[in-house]
Amino acid sequence: MNVLNVEPGAGLPLWHAALVWAPALLAAAAAVWASVTAVRPGAAWRVAEGVCLAVMAAAVASLGAALLGAVPAGGAAGFGVRADRVGALVMVLVALVGWVIVRYSHTYLLGEHKQAHYLRWLMATLAAVQVVLATDHILVLALAWMATSLTLHHLLTFFNERPAAVVAAHKKFIVARLADLCMGLATVLLWLAYGTPSIQAMLAKAAAAQGALPASVQAAVVLLACTAVLKCAQLPFHGWLIQVMEAPTPVSALLHAGVVNLGGFVLLRFAPLVSDVPAAQVLLVVVGAATAVLAALVMTTRISIKVMLAWSTCAQMGFMLMQCGLGAWDMALLHLLAHSLYKAHAFLGAGGAVRRAQVAQLAGPPAGAGLAASAAGALAGLAVVAAALALWGAWVPGMAVSPAMWALAGIVALAVVPLVGSSAGQGPALWLRQFAGAVAVVMVYLGLHALLGGWLGTPVAQPPAALWMGVAAAFVALFVLQAALAAAPRGALALRLYPWFYGGLFLDEKFNSLAFAIWAPPSPTAHPAAMASLPVVAPVASPLTPSPARPDAATLSSIAPGAQP
Repeated sequence: MNVLNVEPGAGLPLWHAALVWAPALLAAAAAVWASVTAVRPGAAWRVAEGVCLAVMAAAVASLGAALLGAVPAGGAAGFGVRADRVGALVMVLVALVGWVIVRYSHTYLLGEHKQAHYLRWLMATLAAVQVVLATDHILVLALAWMATSLTLHHLLTFFNERPAAVVAAHKKFIVARLADLCMGLATVLLWLAYGTPSIQAMLAKAAAAQGALPASVQAAVVLLACTAVLKCAQLPFHGWLIQVMEAPTPVSALLHAGVVNLGGFVLLRFAPLVSDVPAAQVLLVVVGAATAVLAALVMTTRISIKVMLAWSTCAQMGFMLMQCGLGAWDMALLHLLAHSLYKAHAFLGAGGAVRRAQVAQLAGPPAGAGLAASAAGALAGLAVVAAALALWGAWVPGMAVSPAMWALAGIVALAVVPLVGSSAGQGPALWLRQFAGAVAVVMVYLGLHALLGGWLGTPVAQPPAALWMGVAAAFVALFVLQAALAAAPRGALALRLYPWFYGGLFLDEKFNSLAFAIWAPPSPTAHPAAMASLPVVAPVASPLTPSPARPDAATLSSIAPGAQP
């Protein structure tokens, strides 16, 4: 069987289990504190910040223990938790992002009358995420993943008097419940097939078995892949992720940096099983690659910084799921970590991005790169990646053996083309500086890939040739199309494709018509403070006055992705 190296483990010491459970318990205690105490907002925020520091300390201690060999390389389970390097590393990431978001929110919400409500559900969301990362019990994992969505819903509807916020959160609610149904069925099938709720025990039994996985297990793994596709906002279930921008900015940072990518982490938890189910691999690669390519094209048509970042997250989640389908688990983990840090910084620093965009507009549009320059940049990028693979391959034998690895390395080469070719024609000094930056990015990226590969103990991935060849063809086509559009931004091809890309291929409108026909969104809630400040006047009937009962068709269409001003 083509599975990861999974060791049963000799059981987890109580002190280590306490370290793994501590982040979730501390965050849950802070959520309860914000719910039942009548302290001033400033004191509640200080307590939450102190709890986040304690959560980070416990997560770092758990990672340190795992790195120092307190548990076997494949992890160990006990007291309801699983301790391993991957879980501890992601736990540190979530703790760090959570602490930054709490500190940012303290200033962001000064004067807001619903601070206690916000803090309660923020800490509850962090607690649920930490349970997903810590637990070894598959039912607890499913319930905690569901709880993450339910607690986040209260943050997405923080401004529940805004129709756009209510509609977008309702769309997410529908998609999340579909995902929960898939996860629930997968949980039942895996528990019945292996006779245990322990994820560690399931993987150990799968590693010891001979032959193909049972049909029920294969069906469960496909359901797990479907859950990840739904939770990671893949096309055509992506619309809610683009439209939840009515929530406070730190909520967007939490969603994009610590919640939407949980699908990748759960797939990592079940990587040995996913690697043995071709149907799940095909689903992840096809949906992930299609979403990554299409979302990248749509993103180029957006001028709103936050909407552009949302489409970027959609594309990056597709790329992460595609890596999981190709068996590049170490690269998927690296993508999860890097994307989380980048998106947290990008959303919390969105104001700076707006200022930089204004400066760029004042400087005038840059000269478009011709097709010859793009081709030269692609060749230079391929040379840089090939040299980096050769250098790291001398240290990590077998690193560049897999065809899937070469396909992914080729995508990295195309991604660094802007670094290699953006300064062409602007002097040799600037070009050398940019080229050195591209070399540094590639070396660090592949070096971290080698490091995480050693942590995971991942065997060389050998997916079906059709999968990695299809991925390579899709991203080459994306590069050629983007180069052609950049060379002639007002040409016939660009003018023909722009309406379709700007409208997101109108997939979300089709989802809206189907989903809202089954379950219409609720009515917005009147804001008490705003209502109190309004003068009391007699209602006047007017044919132009919309009914407040629920958003009408015009309201729904006005917040569709293709209707952005």
